[in-house]
Amino acid sequence: MSRKPSVQLYSVREAVQQDLSAAVARLAELGLTQVEPYGFHTRAAEFKAAFAAAGVTAPSGHAPVIDAENPREVFEAANTLGITTVIDPFVPAQRWQSADDVRRIAERVNELSTLAHEYVLDFGYHNHHWELQNTVEGRPVLELFAERLDPGVVLEVDTFWATVGGADTPALLRSLGERVKFLHVKDGARSTDTSLQQPAGQGEIDVPAILAAAPQALRVIEFDAYAGDVFEGIAQSLAWLTENDA
Repeated sequence: MSRKPSVQLYSVREAVQQDLSAAVARLAELGLTQVEPYGFHTRAAEFKAAFAAAGVTAPSGHAPVIDAENPREVFEAANTLGITTVIDPFVPAQRWQSADDVRRIAERVNELSTLAHEYVLDFGYHNHHWELQNTVEGRPVLELFAERLDPGVVLEVDTFWATVGGADTPALLRSLGERVKFLHVKDGARSTDTSLQQPAGQGEIDVPAILAAAPQALRVIEFDAYAGDVFEGIAQSLAWLTENDA
């Protein structure tokens, strides 16, 4: 997998809504060659044109597949865009309350992974803080979930939210091992107040230890929110990763 970082387009969602092609082109001008789109199945032709014009690729993409009535539509769009891993980014906290909840979600993810393989795709899941905060018999539900996944299912660990959720994120990454194919890299205060997020290396998250714990994973820069110019924040994260991610 490429060592050049990617960026989650949700970080620049306002710019994407205003002018998708211009937003992607601006990211390419910063030196990014890979992006991670969200909801790509709803405007696949536009994304394809924007990626081609900017000269970027999308190795991964986010879409709400777990609750989708027609997941094949998402996987077909992924093939159109050259995406090789589809990631569902969100199952709300109230659905992670019990061992039965974990079992149901894992079974659905395993089914979708099997279907994705028909399209020569990998399928996986992306966490927030509640999958670490919510526990069953004293264990975070994310750990129980991972144990129930088929070998072909991948994980994208949002390292910021894992840390906010109380995890020792480097230890978590080591325990999950090679299943972790992508990392969301972000920094800031250990807070659910996303306006406090900062570029990598400027906050309270131990980003160096996190990166060292998952050398195999593609780094994906992301901001849920940013108080300044988010493109400048992304540029600072990219520069930090280029210098510090051995």
